[in-house]
Amino acid sequence: MRRFLFMLMACMAGYGCYAQSPVKKHHATEKTTIAPVGIVKNISDEALLDIVQRQTFRYFWGFGHPVSGLARERDNTVKANYYWDYINEADGQPNFSKGTFGPEACAIGGTGFGILSTIVAVNHGWIGRDTALKRLVKIVDFLIKADCYHGIYPHFMNGATGKTIPFGRLDDGADIVETSYLFMGLLSARQYFDSNTPLEKYFRNRVNDMWSAADWNWHSNNGNKKLYWHWSPDNDFDMNFPVFGYDEALITYIVAASSPTHPISKELYENSWVNGNGWRNGKSYYGIKLPLGNYDKGGPLFFEQYTYMGIDPNGLKDDNGINYAEQTKNHTLINRAYCIENPKKFKGYAANCWGLTAGDSFKGYVAHCPEDDRGVIQPTAALSSFPYTPEYSMQALKHFYYDMGDKIWGPYGFADGFSETHNWYAKTHLAIDEGPIVVMIENYRTGLIWKLFMNCPEIKQGLKNLGFTSKYN
Repeated sequence: MRRFLFMLMACMAGYGCYAQSPVKKHHATEKTTIAPVGIVKNISDEALLDIVQRQTFRYFWGFGHPVSGLARERDNTVKANYYWDYINEADGQPNFSKGTFGPEACAIGGTGFGILSTIVAVNHGWIGRDTALKRLVKIVDFLIKADCYHGIYPHFMNGATGKTIPFGRLDDGADIVETSYLFMGLLSARQYFDSNTPLEKYFRNRVNDMWSAADWNWHSNNGNKKLYWHWSPDNDFDMNFPVFGYDEALITYIVAASSPTHPISKELYENSWVNGNGWRNGKSYYGIKLPLGNYDKGGPLFFEQYTYMGIDPNGLKDDNGINYAEQTKNHTLINRAYCIENPKKFKGYAANCWGLTAGDSFKGYVAHCPEDDRGVIQPTAALSSFPYTPEYSMQALKHFYYDMGDKIWGPYGFADGFSETHNWYAKTHLAIDEGPIVVMIENYRTGLIWKLFMNCPEIKQGLKNLGFTSKYN
């Protein structure tokens, strides 16, 4: 299912964790290009984090679509080895089918991740503030004229024409989850680019126009029982796929409840999410309690990464008694403990080589997790867990970079996945795996994106509407 989806010297000037105010403004030097860096020995941990974030960001900056600025779905789009094919199975789960997306395919959710990454890049001075803003204006000017459905965007879009690229036979319209990732990026950028210059005001107005137009309530299908992932002008709600969890879509409910014009109700959130299939867990694995989720040992790690690129789980609680700092950390620790146990005896799994999540494998795109372990490690899994497990994530980072860099390090950072058992090393990079590396490392280092997004007035109100409390209100 879609929940399974999906320089060297400058780099050495690293930033200390939470040591300074996170928001800086760069105007003096308008940097427009970022050169790649190879493997560099004998550097500090902070310099290494700089290199990894900076090089990974190149995917969005140097490889962004030249017409629209959107994030391309992947860097081998000509023969992408998957699409989701829904066939009305009893359990509502989709099957993989093989298909192709052309080189114009851009990801709406991945674009949101790229916008967040752009904020990080500006704040570090890797690109100029005005230069980045021009790219963001290109994106919103393109999107405001592109295909959308009651203000909600499709999963994939042609980056040259703005036309929807269907994901499957029935999935040829609005995707509310991908759109929530887009607005996580846009609202954070609206907060960051807060100067009174004409272009920054123009950008904020464009974002607000899109934000006001997005009709999240439309996806309730005129009721308060379920929130539906998809709507199509040709197929209506025939996909019949509610957004239920626990999984990566908590952000969708938060953003939808935060809308200034079309907010969903708490009743809908409770009915469709909290009381839906698979929200609570409560079991312990490896002596670690997992509050949420119906997957054995927690499912893929992107469940704890996509939403929490913007939502700070630290101090976040709801009126159902859930502590989200516990959820995010414990799921990560369980995933790592499983890899250390390595019950299937895959080569390479260790305390410094862990992380199962959705991504490319020798079998195509797979939602790797303890329930579906094929011996494939996704670097994004451990690296995007830095806020939860900094020591263990740093161990993995050093192993990936110093020990395996000759196989998996490249101009866009780490390859999407690898399997030492199968002697397979991806040559691909995916927007939805690249973005979390940049953003979550930054949240660990400075809390930048958390501070921006959690301080959006609408998001504060939306969290309150759903019964959440946080240190931001």
